[in-house]
Amino acid sequence: MTDDPAESVHPVVRVGAAWTWRLLVLFAGLVVIGMIVHRLESVVVPVALALLASALLSPLVDWMQRRGIPRVVAVIVSILGSLGLLVGILTFVVEQFIEGVPALTDQFTGSVTQIQNWLTQGPLHFSEDQIRSAGDSVVRSVQSNQEALTSGALTTAAVIGEMLTGALLVLFTLIFFLYGGQQIWDFVSRIVPTRARRRVRSAGSQAFGSLVGYVRATVAVAAVDAIGIGTGLAILGVPLALPLASLVFIGAFIPIVGAVLTGFVAVLVALVTKGFITALIALAIVIAVMQVEGHVLQPLLLGRAVRVHPLAVVLAIATGIVMAGIIGGLLSVPLVAMANTAIRSLLADDPEEAYEEIADADPSEPMFPAAPDSPHPENQKLSRGEVDGPAS
Repeated sequence: MTDDPAESVHPVVRVGAAWTWRLLVLFAGLVVIGMIVHRLESVVVPVALALLASALLSPLVDWMQRRGIPRVVAVIVSILGSLGLLVGILTFVVEQFIEGVPALTDQFTGSVTQIQNWLTQGPLHFSEDQIRSAGDSVVRSVQSNQEALTSGALTTAAVIGEMLTGALLVLFTLIFFLYGGQQIWDFVSRIVPTRARRRVRSAGSQAFGSLVGYVRATVAVAAVDAIGIGTGLAILGVPLALPLASLVFIGAFIPIVGAVLTGFVAVLVALVTKGFITALIALAIVIAVMQVEGHVLQPLLLGRAVRVHPLAVVLAIATGIVMAGIIGGLLSVPLVAMANTAIRSLLADDPEEAYEEIADADPSEPMFPAAPDSPHPENQKLSRGEVDGPAS
């Protein structure tokens, strides 16, 4: 009979309890952080978007500074040039969209009529009254909402006010991130104990470097997707080819999911405007572009920029979309990529060597190459049953 009550508990139960309460504490902390982020969404999202934009523009600013241009001038030139390019592209795309929607509506009406005739006069022999009524309802719905599609989405003062406020906050934050981002990080990291401060600062810098690689690779992949699909749609004569290509470009910033969904929209537009054969050709083009992205561009560019498992990418996107919609899906993978690099750096004996291992890794090699019967120390440890639980 032992005097210590803890000794009467089976070791497996003690280890399980130790793991359980620690995991519950971690989960509670994540829930609290999520609630705070959700409460401050109007601030957190612009700051996150500014961080993405700074990762895209900081190489340009650094390049101009190395050429002898003062950093403040380089920041102003890069921001103004980017804003001018963005506004010009958006203006052209919106004009093309507004001009193309009426023709798209007419073609859609004709396609609905053809489908009605096939359903009533073809092999299925549906009731003509029911099909006509359903088709007329769809056409009236599209025609009545045509004005809303072109201009009604931005008519409320609340939406415009929120967009302007968010845009100004992004711009203001971006200026300081580009001009003195390293100084800001050094100041924020002063809350870390002195003995770990250097390692934390190094991990943060490496995480931002991983974000720079991710953003640059994503822009290149998105541009290839948009050019490939947009060119195919233009050759097929599908209306709104340029706006659809722009939609594909934006959607490609959400890996795996975004390009597929926007490509499906392009195929749907081809179906209702040009018919089944054209839609099949458009689908073949989208699949071909996705194959090039998945087997060439993603491993070559993104695989070297961030070393994140595809399952982690999909789960991060799903979690981000559930928690914060499209913005969550956009920001989830960059955040996971940064966290992956930062954690590896913090846990490594040599942070610089760990970062080089991530950046220079061969994307064709598996992330978990060690088999259970391999001589890897951890596997030998598992095979002998030497599993260390957390200290109780």
